[in-house]
Amino acid sequence: MDSKSRRATIVDRLRSSGEASIVALAQEFGTSEMTIRRDLDALELEGLARRSRGGAISVQSRSFEPPILQRASHMSEAKRRIGEAAVTLLRKDETVIIDVGSTTQSMARLVPEDFNLTVVTSSLLVASELSSKHNVRTIVSGGVVRAGELSLIGSRAVEAYEDLNCDTAFIGVAGVSAAKGLTEYNLDDSSVKRAAMAASRRIVVLADATKLGTVALVTVAPITKIDILITDATPDNPEVRSIASMGIEIMFVNPNQ
Repeated sequence: MDSKSRRATIVDRLRSSGEASIVALAQEFGTSEMTIRRDLDALELEGLARRSRGGAISVQSRSFEPPILQRASHMSEAKRRIGEAAVTLLRKDETVIIDVGSTTQSMARLVPEDFNLTVVTSSLLVASELSSKHNVRTIVSGGVVRAGELSLIGSRAVEAYEDLNCDTAFIGVAGVSAAKGLTEYNLDDSSVKRAAMAASRRIVVLADATKLGTVALVTVAPITKIDILITDATPDNPEVRSIASMGIEIMFVNPNQ
């Protein structure tokens, strides 16, 4: 790999994981640590990375949230496959929560038209996807509309889940880390996600490979709170191995099929 491609890959790694070590990058690219140091120095000069002891950190804030339309177009095929896998976990006449997010929106789009189901959601986008499915009863949490994201936040959104007893919550998050757990960009959305998880007896997390190892601003819950992770990451992914070692079931999807 030439230096231009290698540096572009390093920038992507920093955006997804927030940090990277010289040793790990050298092993990944099969090059010397000195070469990686030169790469990081060059990226820092370009304003694309910030050097730290033993490596580099992202210049992007952990609270930065890309617009949902931008997120929806990123990894769109993987998100569709993950959504398909999530739909196979549905059972007729269940009451489920479908969370806010571009991947959960893909799932909602794929719920069969004739499926008898009750769905609770804090996403106006998810509710819109379900509105044409006449056998699906859709309950919207209420709350304040978060501009751009079209999620419902605030005390009313949180309280909507407090007296509910749902079968499964399908949750979308910004990051999934064995060490830091499920993380999210926004404090308000995080509070609603916690309430949704507390209202459900089974937690299913939908996360494409770019979210594994990513740590965003707010910890929503430890990784041990979830029952199933659906992802397009490969079984040899280090984060996947760590999560699987904690007894969490992982459903793998192939976005290229």
